[in-house]
Amino acid sequence: MPARAMPSLRRWIDPVARFGFAARGIVYVLVGLLSAGAAAGLGGRATDPSGAIVTVAGGPFGTVVLLVLGAGLAAYAVWRFTQAGLDLEGKGRRLEGLAARASFVVSGLGHAALALTAVGLALGLRQGEHHEPVRAWTRRLLDEPAGGWIVGAAALAVIGTGLYQFYAAWAVRFENDLRTSRMTAAARRWSRRVGRAGLATRGVIFGLMGWFLLRASLDANAHEAHGLGGAMRMLAHQDHGRWMLGLVALGLVAYGVMSLIDARYRRVT
Repeated sequence: MPARAMPSLRRWIDPVARFGFAARGIVYVLVGLLSAGAAAGLGGRATDPSGAIVTVAGGPFGTVVLLVLGAGLAAYAVWRFTQAGLDLEGKGRRLEGLAARASFVVSGLGHAALALTAVGLALGLRQGEHHEPVRAWTRRLLDEPAGGWIVGAAALAVIGTGLYQFYAAWAVRFENDLRTSRMTAAARRWSRRVGRAGLATRGVIFGLMGWFLLRASLDANAHEAHGLGGAMRMLAHQDHGRWMLGLVALGLVAYGVMSLIDARYRRVT
């Protein structure tokens, strides 16, 4: 991108990205709190971002909160699409770089869908129902020729993503994207702890989702596929499931807080 275009880009993409990170952080904190409530027997339900948005719809000032969250999630999607299209992180056009940029597009599409869910609920265009899209897509793919192989490849990709989350947590890769020079020593120390907890939890969740998806491909049974919420509910049914669910829930809260830290300190352009 020409250098003269950067100031103009920075003026609009910086606040858009930060608004998006804040909205995303709030959603994941809600997911974690709802799951923690389920683990502690205080009500609530292990769920995913879409389920958390549906829960917000029934709360106080639900319409206003949904519209704000919808706008923020749409802003995050715009940031991801811009990040991919203009290559703001310098990933390049080699295979590895293109794969990273493609992941930004996938993330943008996912958050755009969440934004539509929030706005649709706020405007009464959608009902307060929540379905598992992972299972629906798996069923469609398994009905196609070579669908089992496609689902299996997707499962391995999800598991690989989970392993990368563990690596990123161990290596503190997320700090590369933060303006650490603007952080106090205490803020940096806590952001490192929160970031590691959040990414490690993501690693666990992606590993579970990938495992369930792999089983679905091997057994040709879409019912065995689970998204985030389904994977957490399956976790809760295991031995010591409430404790494990509680730990994962706290990790999701940490991931949400990590996104809020990004809203303040992320290097956007």
